[in-house]
Amino acid sequence: MSGTLFVVATPIGNLEDVTLRALRVLQSADLIAAEDTRRTARLLAHHGITTPTLSFHQHNTRSRLPQLMSRLQRGESIALVTDAGTPGVSDPGVELVQACVRGGITVDPIPGASAPLTAVIASGFPMVPLTILGFAPNRAKDRAKWLENVSAIQNTVTFFETPHRIAKTMEEVAAKLGDRPIVVGRELTKTHQEFIRGTAQQLSKAFESPRGEYTVVVGPAQAVAKTMEVPDDRTIFAEFCYSTEVSGIQRREAINAIAKRHGMPARSVYRIIEKAKHMGNDQ
Repeated sequence: MSGTLFVVATPIGNLEDVTLRALRVLQSADLIAAEDTRRTARLLAHHGITTPTLSFHQHNTRSRLPQLMSRLQRGESIALVTDAGTPGVSDPGVELVQACVRGGITVDPIPGASAPLTAVIASGFPMVPLTILGFAPNRAKDRAKWLENVSAIQNTVTFFETPHRIAKTMEEVAAKLGDRPIVVGRELTKTHQEFIRGTAQQLSKAFESPRGEYTVVVGPAQAVAKTMEVPDDRTIFAEFCYSTEVSGIQRREAINAIAKRHGMPARSVYRIIEKAKHMGNDQ
């Protein structure tokens, strides 16, 4: 009798975001097939799980797939995990699932954390329909074609981007998608989680020193623009003056509060305030 492939969702940042069922499966499986065994090791150590692991990623799919299928056919149970979240979006999980379906091997999904869904929930955009994409392509030609396809999607769409490309991607998105509302989720579920809101053109200037992992959510083409309006510099400065001079709030606390209220990076609020002060002094 063949074994079972468990497709297990793992935390996307906060190690507490794992289900009791997932922990039980990871503990009882004969093997854990992990995208990055070093990252998975941290999760397993945190929960005292000693199940052996085997790397399974995009660069060894061809050689690993027969090995994993052979073990499943012998009756072993395998837990498939990705670096973070639910396997199958930007990792080779779907190939193994497809092989199991063709081979008549049971596939048991263990639901849990998902970066795209987490970001979309916080965006406030309609979730039905929703298109989930992976990472934008690296090559300029491929990215241009990819963004062209994204621009044709009229409903909410989400994708991933790396720190070193996020600012450039926002510029390219602005050229292709115009003023559709955008929400960029950074370091989801982690200590420094933040959601930055605006149009792609506005957000292209918000990532001077990007760090962490980014999930981009593009609102539907027919979204009402006013729901995502970013206040002008004069409004930001007025709010700051009221907070510090009338309400007596400390400078840093006021900046952080304004940034959170409008979904802006605190550094952007700081620059607006400093610019307004200099302009006032020059008059």
